[in-house]
Parts: sequence; structure tokens; C-alpha cells
Amino acid sequence: MARRSLLQELGYSVSTASSGDEALELFSPQKFDVVVADYKMPRMNGVELIRRIREMDGAVHIILLSGFVEPLGLTEETTGADIVIAKSAGEVGQLTRAVKRLLSHPPARKPAASANAPLRAKAQAKRG
Repeated sequence: MARRSLLQELGYSVSTASSGDEALELFSPQKFDVVVADYKMPRMNGVELIRRIREMDGAVHIILLSGFVEPLGLTEETTGADIVIAKSAGEVGQLTRAVKRLLSHPPARKPAASANAPLRAKAQAKRG
């Protein structure tokens, strides 16, 4: 909720989903500039969500949040995300800077990553 509120205060239109399946339902009919996904979600982890989103739109910007960045070795290369952020006290500031940075750069087509693990989709932000 804090992430969503902060992004909305910065002027972004934000849609949220409580699972990867719900996030995909939101993503398919709409165009998003940035997708923010949590690694741990029910029935589908963030890496699998990223892979499936990349299959639909390889150019969308994606940020992956996780409390398991180091233990699982989550990186931009292993996840397919544009930016991977570890959940921490400074996470909200890192997230806002990452969203601003990604929106100031044109999207580059990224390949779909392969995946395996559980997760919870946090927010999909679209510039509004």
C-alpha cells in the first residue's frame, strides 16, 4: 500500500493485483509503461510473471522487488527485469528513482526470462 500511495502522490496512475494471474489479466488489455512485481506471489513467482509479460510485450519496463534478492541470486540477467530491488528500509526511495529513470528512457526489447518460484504482484504503474 505504501508503494502504491507514493507512486500515486508522484502523479502515476497505479493498478494493483494480488497474484500473478490477476496481474496478467490487468496487463493483457491495457498498456503499462512500468510493471512493478514482487517475487513472492501465490501460484506464480515474479520471474514467471516477468517471462509471461515479456512474451506479450518485450518492451515494457519491469521492476522486480524481493526480500530474497541475495539468497536466490536475483539479478536483471537472471530474472528478465530491468531493475531488481531488494526489500529494505531504502526500498521506497529506490523504487521511485527507478520508476523515474525507466520512464525517462525509451524501452528496449528484453527477452523473456525463464522462471521457477512463488510470489505476490505488488503494483503495475502506468504513467497518467
